[in-house]
Amino acid sequence: MTQSGVPVIRVADLKKYYGDVKAVDGITFEVERGEVFGMLGPNGAGKTTTIEVLEGLRPPDSGTVEVLGLDVRHHPQSIKERIGVQLQSVSLYPRLTVTELLDLFGSFFSHRVPTKQLIEAVDLGERAKAWSMNLSGGQQQRLSIALALVNDPELVFLDEPTTGLDPQARRSLWDLIRGLQERGKSVMLTTHYMEEATELCSRVAIMDHGHILEMGAVSDLIGRRFKERAVFFDSNPRLPADQLARLGGVTRAAQEDGQTVLYSSDVPGTIAALLATTDGLGVEPHNLGIRQATLEDVFLDLTGRALRD
Repeated sequence: MTQSGVPVIRVADLKKYYGDVKAVDGITFEVERGEVFGMLGPNGAGKTTTIEVLEGLRPPDSGTVEVLGLDVRHHPQSIKERIGVQLQSVSLYPRLTVTELLDLFGSFFSHRVPTKQLIEAVDLGERAKAWSMNLSGGQQQRLSIALALVNDPELVFLDEPTTGLDPQARRSLWDLIRGLQERGKSVMLTTHYMEEATELCSRVAIMDHGHILEMGAVSDLIGRRFKERAVFFDSNPRLPADQLARLGGVTRAAQEDGQTVLYSSDVPGTIAALLATTDGLGVEPHNLGIRQATLEDVFLDLTGRALRD
């Protein structure tokens, strides 16, 4: 909550349509001060449209949308002075240096963070004089976040901030986002990476086809839907999931990304029954393993498909 008791974001029954396409179809949520709030979902779920409405880049068709206690329709400029925006795709002046770009963007605001401080915050000190066109993908993403912080915003929007980055660059950006939260910033990000949402977000809204399907802390989302552990193995046409769902201890069965997953309240009983079944058929469950339920399992349960499909 803000000091006045108002959420930094308050959305009620937001709708945004493009012709017959219901990009955002009546969603409601709030974001509290100091939290990292994530919107998780596949491409086309409505995440980017939602965040662009919040940033004042697109007008809502209907619903209530407030950012930092202000209506986005009536106070767009006041809001823009207090937020930071990192867009999903960024086009930077290719022949301006990191320092020149930060100086330029800083000149747009009455209150700004010193350029040297921003460069240090995103670990670009050795590239301060490099043209933006010569930065690596991870360095460009860090620069885009630095540009979103030039006005020392209270609330930062990050739209798919690590898409296309290698694992090392992604984790470097995760550290940067954690640092924003530690400094008291509120962060709203969109992502389609399960691990990213699990690692970074205080709460997550799972979104698909313009709707929020479920919302809460990752541990709560998993706990609401799964009390079981998952037994998994490589899918085999001779071992259909619907038949394996009748094995002892199995509460539900699914197939995802080439694996069969049996959610079990009695793992030893389930494995014994599975091995007896496969032995009788003369097949083996390859790469057999056991794990706790994850956010991926929640998404699969909600939508009937894996997010990466």
